[in-house]
Amino acid sequence: MPIKIRKEDALNYHKQGSPGKIEVIPTKPLSSQLDLALAYSPGVAEPCKEIAAQKEKVYQYTSKGNLVAVISNGTAVLGLGDIGPEAGKPVMEGKGVLFKKFAGIDVFDIEIDEKDPYKLIQTIKSLEPTFGGINLEDIKAPECFIIEQTLKKEMNIPVMHDDQHGTAIISGAALLNALELVGKKIEDIRLVVNGAGASAISCTRFYMSLGVQKKNIIMCDKSGVIRTDRAELDDIKKEFALESGPEKNLSDALDGADVFLGLSAGNVVSKDQIMLMAPNPIVFALANPDPEISYDVATAAREDLIMATGRSDYPNQVNNVLGFPYIFRGALDVRSLSINEEMKLAAAQAIAKLAKEPVPDIVNKAYGDEQISFGKDYLIPKPLDPRLITTIAPAVAKAAMDSGIAQNPINDWDAYELDLKERIGIDQRLMSRVISRAKKNPKKIVFAEADNRKILKAAQLIVDEKIGEPILLGNRKTILKLIEDNALDLQSVPIIDPFEETERMERYGKILYEKRKRKGMTPYEGQKLMRDRNYFGAMMVELEEADALISGLTKDYPKTILPALHVIGVKEGVDRVAGMYIMNSDKGPFFFADTTVNVNPTDDQIVEIIGLTADAVRFFDIEPRIALLSYSNFGSAKGNTPTKMAQATAKAKARFPELVIEGEMQGNVALNEKLQQETYPFSALANKKANTLIFPNLSSGNISYKLVADIGNAEAIGPILLGMNKPVHILQLGSSIREIVNMVAIAVVDAQTQDIV
Repeated sequence: MPIKIRKEDALNYHKQGSPGKIEVIPTKPLSSQLDLALAYSPGVAEPCKEIAAQKEKVYQYTSKGNLVAVISNGTAVLGLGDIGPEAGKPVMEGKGVLFKKFAGIDVFDIEIDEKDPYKLIQTIKSLEPTFGGINLEDIKAPECFIIEQTLKKEMNIPVMHDDQHGTAIISGAALLNALELVGKKIEDIRLVVNGAGASAISCTRFYMSLGVQKKNIIMCDKSGVIRTDRAELDDIKKEFALESGPEKNLSDALDGADVFLGLSAGNVVSKDQIMLMAPNPIVFALANPDPEISYDVATAAREDLIMATGRSDYPNQVNNVLGFPYIFRGALDVRSLSINEEMKLAAAQAIAKLAKEPVPDIVNKAYGDEQISFGKDYLIPKPLDPRLITTIAPAVAKAAMDSGIAQNPINDWDAYELDLKERIGIDQRLMSRVISRAKKNPKKIVFAEADNRKILKAAQLIVDEKIGEPILLGNRKTILKLIEDNALDLQSVPIIDPFEETERMERYGKILYEKRKRKGMTPYEGQKLMRDRNYFGAMMVELEEADALISGLTKDYPKTILPALHVIGVKEGVDRVAGMYIMNSDKGPFFFADTTVNVNPTDDQIVEIIGLTADAVRFFDIEPRIALLSYSNFGSAKGNTPTKMAQATAKAKARFPELVIEGEMQGNVALNEKLQQETYPFSALANKKANTLIFPNLSSGNISYKLVADIGNAEAIGPILLGMNKPVHILQLGSSIREIVNMVAIAVVDAQTQDIV
């Protein structure tokens, strides 16, 4: 089932903090009078004069080359129809976020209050000096065809109506691979299209570019087969009208068809109609949220069927995010004059080819499948595949160059690939991968502070997104009242009130006493401590009645971690635990340790922290590059801290020879490989900067992550507790709902890993 979205949650998401989803961030320093003079008057006059003398220099001195306009008049917004430009703005902002996340492209969304296609054309055309490309969005048919075709002829920057071409390109790639699997030639297949809107028309035209013969296409709308003998057909429908034949309705059309393409409405195709199709039928039921025929019904009807939908909960999701960010990326990078048919075909073929290549472990793990491979359930790549940008964008760029419309050809393709990876911070999708991986095998997560509104809201998201299976620990009446007051749907989630569990508390207390009796604990104390929900929840995990414990939202870190240490303890061979934060920045993720546990570790203890941290970084499918930090660079300053970190570096290199470890060094040096190449070329981090920072004491680590989070605008994920024998994760005091959800996803994947071990 698709994720359940609650009205209150959606509205709060859009209005909390700064309203909307986007902001403008300066890319140059503005910290001094000189900076201001360079940015504006009088310094700005110099690039203005250069551009006035040679217009093409606008790409050198402004953001035009990486700026796309997402433009709509709000006449065909998602499934909402003609709701107007203002109401369509949240969708356009959302499209801008996807451009930035997946391809590093900046976007201004522009909503225009104009339905006359010719006036709209003139408005959009006048924007050419500002933008490197135009993404038309949610404009109704048939006007969208006129608008796009005219703009492509009259503008010298890439223009694409994604509603038309995005689905065409992605489903076209799926079609090529599906036909290869069933051994059918594209020029021989009979295609039935249900739907005659912008997307259906564009898909059909694109399939013809791929090789489908027009004589083998039957198109239907809600009135049945589109035929020349039907009255009041517009020019678009006339293009695909059937001139003769017995076919009058969808059942007639599907009899003997090889491929069904649905871009219409949910549940309009029956099991019996699918049975009419030719052997090894291909069904692309792309209506959202409900396909023309459900995946379960269709696949149960025919074992020989290959199917794709627009849904993420079934194989072969046709998702436009596989296409438009990377198509525009390639087009912008060669300053293409347009997005032509050759570029769209290149994108489809690149997507199809990528699906046949070995899937990297990072993708397998993200989707909880150890062996994703090309076949009927994997026709096209997954949206979180990091190879998409380095596969599709170069293919599109090459096609633009080969077709003679690239103004800035690429000569060094290896350098271009590196640029693509750096541009988007390719590892920024870390939490997306973790959440996807968690969903494949949800685990039982006990919340020790379930009498808290944030915890319950987070539990709702976890249920809705199928990340895990919450267990709510606390006073039953209080929890039920909070659930009611906040209109939450948590009736199916178990609530455990320790004070109602007399037998359980007694049993747990005896087990705790046995664990701690030689640490001075009495039977009475064991029973008493079980009233503390952190002890109770930790015992549930220890006895495998839950898979992971989440706590710490309302208590200090030491008070939360101590019960887990008493009940669960540390892993074999581990002397002490440590805390790590992931700092998700626009330059990728960085791992900070220790930030929460050890006040002033010795050099030997730092070596142990390095081992725990390295294992944790690898847990996220990233190879650690470790810097031990101090106020000194390789002995440049004396003191206890530099000496300790230098000794820890030497010991860690000896103990973990497979790891990249360097130190002692200052923080800015660790993150600047160019500086290291110039000043410390012997450094193990001189070729690639550190991504894992080890701090000399708790003060420096804790202060650093908080400063980076607040001033550096990085997302702090954590703290992640390292070294525990079973999954226990402690929230930061006052964590947000999204931070709680992120921590739960990490706990679920941690529990999955424990299963494997």
